[in-house]
Amino acid sequence: MHNSPTPAVRLDALTAGYRSQTVLHEITAEIPAGRVTALVGPNGSGKSTLLGVLAGVIRPAAGTVERSGARRPALVVQHSGVPATLPITVRETVAMGRWAHRGPWQRLTRGDRAVVRDCMDRMGIAALADRRLTDLSGGQRQRTLLARALAQESDLLLLDEPTTGLDIEAQQEISRTLRETAAAGVTVVHATHDRTEALDADHCVVLREGAVAGVGLPHDVMNARAAGRN
Repeated sequence: MHNSPTPAVRLDALTAGYRSQTVLHEITAEIPAGRVTALVGPNGSGKSTLLGVLAGVIRPAAGTVERSGARRPALVVQHSGVPATLPITVRETVAMGRWAHRGPWQRLTRGDRAVVRDCMDRMGIAALADRRLTDLSGGQRQRTLLARALAQESDLLLLDEPTTGLDIEAQQEISRTLRETAAAGVTVVHATHDRTEALDADHCVVLREGAVAGVGLPHDVMNARAAGRN
């Protein structure tokens, strides 16, 4: 059994949304450091909005977000959200992860290129380095986006339903990578619809209609959620 780690993120009475629409209502929760946290809830429950707040791309309307880490969070969007016409290669995509350190379009150092190669190797896409994103399968594209996030070397990795629409092998590969990443000390937060994925996490936050409906160990929280639906 894990000892309770220091929170990587503390949310206190967080309210957030888009212009006149409030999506999250007074969210209070903690995200444990160096663990995998699953965000669970139906479409429209606020999972993507909460990821946006954690990533720093959505500003809270009220409440506070406290982070223990200093590095810019890495956000992985769904592979289907990548424009189909984006004319860049796998290597160029993964190299974008280094922009957090170098700035856009700056020349990469030898160290940067080594990180990019290592991340492509980790995700099994080194052989695809010169292929365009538009020529990849959904699973290959998602692994590329994850490699880009890993190349950022953040201490907080955020993913919006990273295995949706992928075959079982690709799902398992991504799930394994998330666990390895957390074991290396990175805090991982991923939104999911999948009960099995949620149960495989270390920690779980259930959202319903923009409010917290449960927080805790995945088995306890998911069973309570299932009982609540009966």
